[in-house]
Amino acid sequence: MTTGTGTAEGSAGTRLVLWTLAAGQFLMALDSSVMNVSIAAVADDVGTTVTGIQGAITAYTLVMAMFMIPGGKVGALIGRRHAFTIGCCIYGCGSLTTSLAPNLPVLLLGWSFLEGIGAALILPAIVALVAGNFPAERRPAAYGLVAAAGAVAIALGPLIGGLATTYLSWRWVFAGEVLVVLGILVLARRISDVVGGERPRIDLVGAVLCALGLGSFVYGVLRSDEWGWFRPKPDAPAWLGISPVVWLMLAGVLLVWLFLAWEARMMERHRDPLIDPALLRNRQFTGGLTMFFFQYLVLMGVFFVVPLYLSIALGLSALETGARLLPLSLTLLAAATLIPRFLPDVSPRRVVRLGILALLAGAVVLMAALDADAGAEIVTIPFLLVGLGTGALASQLGSVTVSAVPDERSAEVGGIQNAVTNLGSSIGTALAGSILIAVLASSFLASLEQNPAIPAEVENRAAVEIQDGVTFLSDAQLKSALDEAGVDDEVAQAALDANADARLDGLRAALAVLAFACALAMFFTSRIPTTQPRST
Repeated sequence: MTTGTGTAEGSAGTRLVLWTLAAGQFLMALDSSVMNVSIAAVADDVGTTVTGIQGAITAYTLVMAMFMIPGGKVGALIGRRHAFTIGCCIYGCGSLTTSLAPNLPVLLLGWSFLEGIGAALILPAIVALVAGNFPAERRPAAYGLVAAAGAVAIALGPLIGGLATTYLSWRWVFAGEVLVVLGILVLARRISDVVGGERPRIDLVGAVLCALGLGSFVYGVLRSDEWGWFRPKPDAPAWLGISPVVWLMLAGVLLVWLFLAWEARMMERHRDPLIDPALLRNRQFTGGLTMFFFQYLVLMGVFFVVPLYLSIALGLSALETGARLLPLSLTLLAAATLIPRFLPDVSPRRVVRLGILALLAGAVVLMAALDADAGAEIVTIPFLLVGLGTGALASQLGSVTVSAVPDERSAEVGGIQNAVTNLGSSIGTALAGSILIAVLASSFLASLEQNPAIPAEVENRAAVEIQDGVTFLSDAQLKSALDEAGVDDEVAQAALDANADARLDGLRAALAVLAFACALAMFFTSRIPTTQPRST
C-alpha cells in the first residue's frame, strides 16, 4: 500500500479538509471532559450511581487505549479516509445510543464501547490524513490546528456540559455530536487518500497482545485512586498484600514486551507486523512521543487539579468553572496556529523547550498564588501560560513524529502517538489525584493533632475516617457532616480551618509534581530536531 500523498486542490479546499479533520479531533477530545461536571445528573437520569457513570468514563478511555494501535493498522488496510469515515459512523451510532440510553448497560454500549471503537479508528486516521493532504512544510501548521482543536475541546468540555445540563439536558450533548458527525461525513469526501493495490494483512496475535498489554496497564492506572498504587486501600482487593494496580501494570508491561518481541519475529519472517519495532529505535520519533506523553500528563493533571479548586474550594458553579478555563483555550489556539504561520523556519527544538518552560511557569505561578484568601482570578495568568506552552508543543510535535518516518507509516505513527497521549492523560489525572488526596489526608491529620482545641476522640475518629478513604470536601460538605456528628462550634471551626489548609497543601503538592514532570521533560528535548521538515 502506498500513502495518500495527494493534496486537496485549492486553498479553500485545503482549509476545508483541515477544518474537517480538526472537527473530528475536537469531537474525540470532547468526550473526555464534557460530562465530568454532569456525572450526578447522568447517574440520576439513567437510574444508576455516580460510580457507575465514572465506570463508563473509565471504560471509554480503556477501549480507546486497547484498540488505538490496531485502529491505526486498520487505516493502512482499508485506507485512511475509509477508516476515518467508518470510525465516524460507529462514533455517531454510539452518540445516538448514548443520547437515548434508558439505563447503564445501554449507556455503556453507546458511550464506552461504540464511541471508544470509533475514536480508535478516527484518531490514527487523522494523523495519517494530515500527512497525506499537506506537504511537509505545511504540516506543522496543520498538526498545530488539529492538536489545538483537541486541547480546546478538553478545556471547553466542562462549560459545554454545564450549559447543557443546566438549561437543557446532558442528552443534548450527545445528540449534538450526531449532527457534528453527519457534517464531518459530508465534508470528508474532499479528503484525499491514495491507496495502492497491495493490502497488508492484520496481525491478529499482535493486536491481541497489544490490546491486552495497553488495556491492563491503563486499567491499573485508572483504578489507582480507588484501590491504591501499592498499599491496598480499605475494602479494596489485594494479592499477596499488594494492590491489584501493581499487578495490572506489571502484567501490562510484560504483555507489551511480548507484543514487541512478536512484532520483531514477524519482521524477521517478512510478514506484516502491527507496528515495526524499528520505529521505537528512531531517535526523533521517540523524542516526539516522549514530549506528547509529558504534554498530556501535565495538561490533564492541571485540568484535574484546577477545577477541583474552583468548584470545591471556591464553590464556583459548573458554568463559572468552565468560563475560568477559557484563557487557556485562547492562548493555546493562538500559539498552535500563529507560530507555524509567522515562524515557519523556527527550530522545533527551541519551540518545544519554550513550550515546556511556559508549562513549568504556569504550574509554579499557580502553586505560589494558592492562598486561603485567593479568589478565582488567580488561575488566569497560569492558564494563559499553560495554554501558551501547550499550543507551542502542539504546533511542532505532530510534524516531528510523522516526518521521522516514511509517509506510508503515518497510520502506524497515528496509532502509537494516540496510544501514548492516552497513556499520558491517564497517568497525569491519576498521579495528580493520588498526590492531592495523600497530602490532603496527612496535612489534615497533622493540623488536628497540633490544635489543642481538637479532643483526642475527634482526632482518632478522623484518622479512622481517613483510613476508610478521604475525599476532597468543600467547607459546606464538611460542616454538614460535623453538624450531623453533633460537634460543638469551636471544634467544628477548627476542623474547617484544618480542611481548608489541607486542601491547599494537597493542591500545591499536585502542582509541584506536575512542575517536576515539566522539568523532567526538558532532559528529553535533545531528541527533537532543530530544523523544520521540508518536502522532497
